Amino acid sequence: MTAGPSGVPGADIGYMLVLEASTYQASVALVAGTRVIAEREVATGRAEHEHLMPAVAAVLDEAGVGVAALDRVVCGAGPGSFTSLRIAAALGKGLASAPGGPRLASVPSLLLIVAGAADRLAAGTYLASIDALRGERHAALVRLERGAGGAGGAGAGGGDGVRIVPASAARRLPEKVVGEWAREAGAMMIGPGCAIEAWPAAHGVLLLRDHVSDADLESWEPDYGRLAEAEVRRAAIAADRAGA
Repeated sequence: MTAGPSGVPGADIGYMLVLEASTYQASVALVAGTRVIAEREVATGRAEHEHLMPAVAAVLDEAGVGVAALDRVVCGAGPGSFTSLRIAAALGKGLASAPGGPRLASVPSLLLIVAGAADRLAAGTYLASIDALRGERHAALVRLERGAGGAGGAGAGGGDGVRIVPASAARRLPEKVVGEWAREAGAMMIGPGCAIEAWPAAHGVLLLRDHVSDADLESWEPDYGRLAEAEVRRAAIAADRAGA
């Protein structure tokens, strides 16, 4: 039986580097098989966007893995922070464009909230949610299911019998409506600033392999959920000029 880079017999030998930056607390994880090899969390506020690349370098250096050894670079697909998502996407595309480099892929960021916190969650329905600014939130219903062998918990190690299942598409709604949606669905709200505090976590990809999708290097962009403030202003100016 072949041992993968995690040292686990039979482990998938492909390394995945995951970049998640849909909120102002980004995370980077290198995973292989059922193991997290190395990971970092990093703030990505206005003055801290440049911290994402050093976090990637630190994770690869800790694992002793070069870009050429990566099978995939997986970017959190959003929705979420326009600038942070855009920077992570640009970084992922840069790594994937290297000669002999990894494939580019994406994974829904709201699913990473539930998957990343699965080791402390009971089976049930959750409303994963993050701030969308202007009194709104991005949200999606997500089910966490536990089968035989999963009752003892799941987390970065995979957790036998644990499944993360999308139960709705992501939506951008007023904060009040999001709360009503959770009550009507019998769901616990989870996310930054929610009843269950949790952030999208790159290592959650270990429970989301069925939801990792290969992306076109040239055309793929994250789902920003809304335009950045600067884009809104430019669109308004263009509309004013067109109507003049």
